[in-house]
Amino acid sequence: MAISLPSCSLCLLLLLFLQCQCQASDTLTANQQLSWNQKLISQDGNFALGFFKPPEGSNDKWYIGIWYNKISTQTIVWVANRGKPISDPVLSNLIISDDGNLVLLANHSKSPMWSTDIKTNTSISSTMAVLNNTGNLVLKYGSDNSTVLWQSFDDFTDTWLPGNKLSRNKKTGAIKRMVSWKDRGDPAPGLFSIQLDSNGSPQYILQWNSSIVYWNTGNWSGNAYTGVPELSPTNMYPNSGYTFQFVDNDVETYFTYTVKNDAQTFTRAIIDVSGLFQTLVWTNAAQAWTTFFTQPTAKCSVYGVCGENSKCSENAASSCSCLMGFIEKYPDNWKLDDHTAGCRRKVPLKCGNNGSMQTKQDKFYVINSVKLPDDAHSIDVASVRACELTCLNNCSCIAYSHNGSCWVWYNHLMNLQDNIGGSRDSISIRLDASELPNSGNKKWWIIIIIIGGGGLVVLSFGVTILYFSRRRQRYISGINHGDGSLISFKYRDLQSLTSNFSERLGAGSFGSVFKGVLPDATIVAVKKLEGFHQGDKQFRAEVSTIGNIHHINLIRLLGFCSKGPMRLLVYEYMPNGSLDKHLFGSSCTTLSWKMRYQIAVGIAKGLAYLHEECRDSIIHCDIKPENILLDASFVPKVADFGLAKLLGRDFSRVLTSMRGTVGYLAPEWISGEAITTKADVFSYGMMLFEIISGKRNLEHTETSMGTLFPVLVARKLLEGEVQTLFSSELTNGVSVELERACKVACWCVQDSESSRPTMGEVVKILEGLVDVEMPPVPRYLNVLAEGSRSAKSSSY
Repeated sequence: MAISLPSCSLCLLLLLFLQCQCQASDTLTANQQLSWNQKLISQDGNFALGFFKPPEGSNDKWYIGIWYNKISTQTIVWVANRGKPISDPVLSNLIISDDGNLVLLANHSKSPMWSTDIKTNTSISSTMAVLNNTGNLVLKYGSDNSTVLWQSFDDFTDTWLPGNKLSRNKKTGAIKRMVSWKDRGDPAPGLFSIQLDSNGSPQYILQWNSSIVYWNTGNWSGNAYTGVPELSPTNMYPNSGYTFQFVDNDVETYFTYTVKNDAQTFTRAIIDVSGLFQTLVWTNAAQAWTTFFTQPTAKCSVYGVCGENSKCSENAASSCSCLMGFIEKYPDNWKLDDHTAGCRRKVPLKCGNNGSMQTKQDKFYVINSVKLPDDAHSIDVASVRACELTCLNNCSCIAYSHNGSCWVWYNHLMNLQDNIGGSRDSISIRLDASELPNSGNKKWWIIIIIIGGGGLVVLSFGVTILYFSRRRQRYISGINHGDGSLISFKYRDLQSLTSNFSERLGAGSFGSVFKGVLPDATIVAVKKLEGFHQGDKQFRAEVSTIGNIHHINLIRLLGFCSKGPMRLLVYEYMPNGSLDKHLFGSSCTTLSWKMRYQIAVGIAKGLAYLHEECRDSIIHCDIKPENILLDASFVPKVADFGLAKLLGRDFSRVLTSMRGTVGYLAPEWISGEAITTKADVFSYGMMLFEIISGKRNLEHTETSMGTLFPVLVARKLLEGEVQTLFSSELTNGVSVELERACKVACWCVQDSESSRPTMGEVVKILEGLVDVEMPPVPRYLNVLAEGSRSAKSSSY
């Protein structure tokens, strides 16, 4: 019988509707299959499950996984078949099999590529897989949420989502582990992992190859981990929506964290391909992930991160590189940040067959200022020459070091670090003689040098005087850029004036700083930048802008260097170092109140200039005592300004480059709101509390409750007893300034940025030009106070 046209149309519409419903559903039932072009979507739309290929992965490697559905950057949080990719997703399906398991079938094969692999007696027709709003894929029996047959939260990959728990089962001994991806394009298990300590202590450990521990959180103290106090309820901002919980009962031990549903914040913790444990927050303004927390802070502290026969450099653009005479074992892996396979020799050593050795064919290459590799063997010999011969006479020996004692290494080198400021250790790497410049007959060279040397002394003396005279003139004259004048240094010149970057002054958010001396005896500070990848023209334009900013309370930029991927800045040298050393360092004289108050005013003036008087407002993004330098007269200078990019130029880089210390970060950094100059005001307020007290905010306690110093100040201000927090030596004759500074600090750390003053207003208040009212206690300080009281009685 013929079917009418309207009936056909109705059927087609019904089929399309059912297909759309299937594709948009969060549930896969026993009579359905998930094909390559379909996906499950959680009810709130935040997560999706389906087939994917990593952007930097191979075209013939596909996976089933879960990712964030609402953000622009593909971010995978779980992978099913991470070690068994499928080559043709079109011929693959995800189904619930006859035995009740969730399985991945590929190429029409009846043998699954991946399976949940559970034993169940439940009715197959009632089994379903549901993608929850937490990003957890749950295999369960019907609509009974209490009957969980399997869940992805129990099968960690490299990501720890809010609500999940990284646990140890006390009855079975089972430990959940997060394992890194092999590289950025391959989700196969890598070498780095994090788990609870299997020895039973309440701490998490980072491991290489499931064997060597290279970092730990420290034990749980009842309110925080001793090694990472910033990750605790009292040190996080409550309006960010975060809560933490540590549970230790008869069945299991675990740590978990949650984010309020209404916070609209995407966050995750990961173990990345470089072995770093990180927490990241999605920032809508930047449309990028912002790193909120990283451990270890020194990337070279990760065991085996560069593999064997390589070196790790904290200050280099690329932290891993092969030693001289070696090349990458797998070059393609290095391009994807997987250096763990390390390097291999270009030319084999000349150790002969059958145990005979031709030691004259092998030479040694010396690397100075190093952190020696692991697995050294001690040899009892008296001299450097004896140590060298001992190594040469053993074909397995590939390096030696002698600094009072002889140490040798066999077969391979692991965890060698170079450019370690202050290190007196050196290592001699064994190479085939062809890998080193041909020395010829050393005796003849010595004779030639002695004969020719005498005749060259007079000529060299004159040339040296002429050279340094011209070089000094070149340094002093500089090269004009725009309206200012900056010196364009050559990299080899900076190597020379810093003695090959041997004296490290410190490390900041954007790189390490080294002491240098110009030919005219001017001392400078040379900063090696990290994470700056813009071109030479853009870099020169940006440093020209920074070089044109002059203020007594801002560090002065003298010059720069741009060579290949390397970017360096040359600043004026501050003989009294950074403010933190004088506030918190035990070796420094305590700053008087007058000095501290002048420093606080000076910093405020410098920030006010950046925010309000520059042509383009500059947000610093990392205000803390470590970034305040002091000259010979203790005049404060704000350092690292402009390095987080000028506001309005490339604001996403402001956010993605943000590395501010947790204790100084404004709440909007965590909540994902837009960042303005008021974020610097908040950081200034937190730092002002420390300038007032001379101690870290986290060091202040009230009995055993761990109350933060800002909480105490806010309470005492309301009670009219703020002076009781300080010694009489500090408050004698300065009560007005003290109360004024405390009020300013409290106003600066208000929850809403609209309630915070501008830095220009802060200057006027501190100078006594404007009266300041009693500040309300910020909501987060109230919550912190309550949290510190209840911490001991919680379920921790």
